[in-house]
Amino acid sequence: MRRTIALLLRFFGLLKFDRLAGFASEYPSTADALEGDVVVVRDGDVEKWACLTCPGGCGKMIALSLNPTRRPKWQVTLDLWNRPTLKPSVHQLNECGCHFWIINGNIDWCPGGRPSERRSAC
Repeated sequence: MRRTIALLLRFFGLLKFDRLAGFASEYPSTADALEGDVVVVRDGDVEKWACLTCPGGCGKMIALSLNPTRRPKWQVTLDLWNRPTLKPSVHQLNECGCHFWIINGNIDWCPGGRPSERRSAC
């Protein structure tokens, strides 16, 4: 229900976001991950992974560990509308090379972090 209200508020320009968060008990496949969502994988109350499709358009699934005892690790927080904030930034080391933050559900690109900027900079 909250998702539907958030989408309506975005439609009317009252709420801004690129991504919303959802929850799953299993690691999603690329086909299961919805474009524009961050899937938080939980086992009971323990958050294990934050999974999302790359916003750069390469279609790769990005899986970020939320385990506080492993490195690298990320933290995810959700606001009232399930807009995620991920810390630290996400930097793809594959051919895509995207580098971005997700803050309140919005993609905030680092300088030179968009794939089109990387190609033109070469």
